[in-house]
Amino acid sequence: MSATEIDGRLLREMVAAAARVLEAEKDAVNALNVFPVPDGDTGSNMALTLEAALREVERVQGTEVGPVARALAQGSLMGARGNSGVILSQLFRGFAQRSGSLRTLGPADLARALQDGVDTAYRAVMKPVEGTMLTVARQAARAAGTAARQGRDVGGILEAALAEAEAALARTPEQLPILKKAGVVDSGGKGYTCILRGWLEAVRAVDTAATGAPAGAAADALQDAGAARDRSPATRIAFRLDEEIARIPFPYDTEFFIRGHGIPLDAIRAGLEPLGDSVYVVGSPELAKVHIHTANPGPVLDFCIRYGELIRIEIHNMREQHEDLRARAAEAGGPPDPPDPSGADPQEPGASPGQVAASTAVVAVASGEGIESVFLSLGASRVVAGGQSMNPSTEDILAAIRETGVPVVFVLPNNRNVILAARQAAELAPVEVHVIPTRSVLEGLAAMVAWHPDAGADRLLPAMQRAAEEVESGEVTWAVRDTAVGDLTIRAGDVLGLHGGDIVVTGRDPEEAVKAVVARMVAKRGGEVITLFWGEGTDGTRAQALAADLRALYPDHEVEVHFGGQPLYPYLFGLE
Repeated sequence: MSATEIDGRLLREMVAAAARVLEAEKDAVNALNVFPVPDGDTGSNMALTLEAALREVERVQGTEVGPVARALAQGSLMGARGNSGVILSQLFRGFAQRSGSLRTLGPADLARALQDGVDTAYRAVMKPVEGTMLTVARQAARAAGTAARQGRDVGGILEAALAEAEAALARTPEQLPILKKAGVVDSGGKGYTCILRGWLEAVRAVDTAATGAPAGAAADALQDAGAARDRSPATRIAFRLDEEIARIPFPYDTEFFIRGHGIPLDAIRAGLEPLGDSVYVVGSPELAKVHIHTANPGPVLDFCIRYGELIRIEIHNMREQHEDLRARAAEAGGPPDPPDPSGADPQEPGASPGQVAASTAVVAVASGEGIESVFLSLGASRVVAGGQSMNPSTEDILAAIRETGVPVVFVLPNNRNVILAARQAAELAPVEVHVIPTRSVLEGLAAMVAWHPDAGADRLLPAMQRAAEEVESGEVTWAVRDTAVGDLTIRAGDVLGLHGGDIVVTGRDPEEAVKAVVARMVAKRGGEVITLFWGEGTDGTRAQALAADLRALYPDHEVEVHFGGQPLYPYLFGLE
C-alpha cells in the first residue's frame, strides 16, 4: 500500500476511520442543529448513514478500489437517513462514479472523485442553499483539485481538502443568518469535516507505518485489527477490518423493531454489547430499531422481548449470502430486481384486505399507534415507522414500496426531513413511484383521503397533491436546546408551537400553545374542520377538554379529536 495511491484495502480503512470519527463527534454535530425540535438530528443521521455504508464496504474482498467505492455508494444510498444522510449518499455516489472502475486512486483521481461527488450532490438537491454541507464539500473539492495540480500525494490532497472544509465551515454563519444569530456553524458541514478527518487519519496511519516510525493509536489499530476490536462503540465501528467474511465471529446479521412503552434504549444497547458487534439501538421509547451481528440470534431475541413486542424480524447468515452480497456491491447504484406481485401476502401485518390486486397503493411514514391505524384504515398498504426523532432510511421506504406488489405507488413522507430519502427510494424502485411531498401527518392524512384504489395515477396525483396543500398544519413539542429563532429566544424545555413547520409560539403550557397556533391558522385560512391528535404521554382528559375549548372558541368549525400515540409531540393538529 503506497502513499501515492488508494487501493481497496485503504479505502475500507478510510471508511471505517470516518465512521469512528463521526460516531465520536455525532453529539457535537447534533448540538449545532439550529432548529430546537426533537427531530432526526444531523449527526445521528449522518453516522447511521455511514455505518450502513461501512457494513456494505466490509462485505467486499480484494484490493481493487472500484468494488469498495461502489459498495460505499450502495451502502450509503440504501442506508441514507434524513436530508443530511441523503446528501452524503449523493457525495459518495458521485465519488463512486469516478472511481468505481479503477484498481487504485491516484492523487488526480481522488481530487476528481471528490469533485464528481459534489456535482452529483448539487444535482440531487432541487434548491441548493449556500452555507450548508454542500458549500463545505464544494470548497473542499476545489482545494483538492488545486493540491493535485501542485503534485501533492493522496495524503496532501486530503490535507488540503480538510483545511479548506474547516475554513468553509467557519464561514457558514456569514452565509446563513440563522446560523450567525444562533452562534453556530452548519451541522452538516461539520459532519463532512469529520469524514474527511477520518479519511486523512487512515491515510496518514499507513504513511507512518510505511516509514517504520511510531504509528500512534490509529496506525497501531490499522496494523492490528484483531487487537483493536474491543467493545467500545467508536473502536468497534472503526476497525472491523476482517478481509475474510467466512472467518467473522458473528455471522448472523440480525435486525428488528421493538414496539412497546418506555423502551430503555441505552439499557438495551448495553445489554446487547456482550452478544455481538455492530450494535446500534435507535428510535423512541415507543418504537426502537435494533441491529446486531451475533453468533446466535436466540439470546438477542430473548433479551429484547422483555421490553416489548418484536416486529419485522430479519436474520441473515452473512457467510451463506457472501457471494450474493458481493454481487450487490458490484451493482452499486442500480435498482433491485422487481418484486413478484404474485408473492404478496394479503394477510401480512400492515396490508389492507383486497389491496394486493389494486393498481395503485400508498406507503406512508408515521409514528404512533393511533396515527398508523388511521392511515391503514384509510387504505394505506404500508406504514413505515418513523418521522420525528427517527427518520427512516431509503432502504426502509424502498422495502415498503416493493412489498405493496403493485405497479404504481404513492409515498407520503409526512416530514420535511424524510422527503429526500423518499425521493431517493423512488429512483431506486422497480415500479412507478410518486412522492407527494407532505411535510406533516395532517397533510399526509388529507392526501390519503383523496386516494382511491380504483382511480388512475393521472387523476390521483393532482388530487392528492391538492388535498395536502389545502391543509394548515400545527404541532406542539418541547425545545431540546437553547437557541434563537427569528425574534424568539428559546430555552431547552420550553413548549413550542409550530405552524407550517415554523416556530411561532413559545410558552409553558401545551394546550395554550395549541390555541395560539390554531388562532393563527384560522385567521389565515378560515377553514371548516379542526383535527387534533394527542400523543403518547398526554392525558386524554386534557385533550378532550382542549377540544371542548376549541369548539367554544370556533363554534362554526367541526372539531375532531383522536388518540395518535405519537412520541415527543403532545399534539398534532390541522385545519381544513
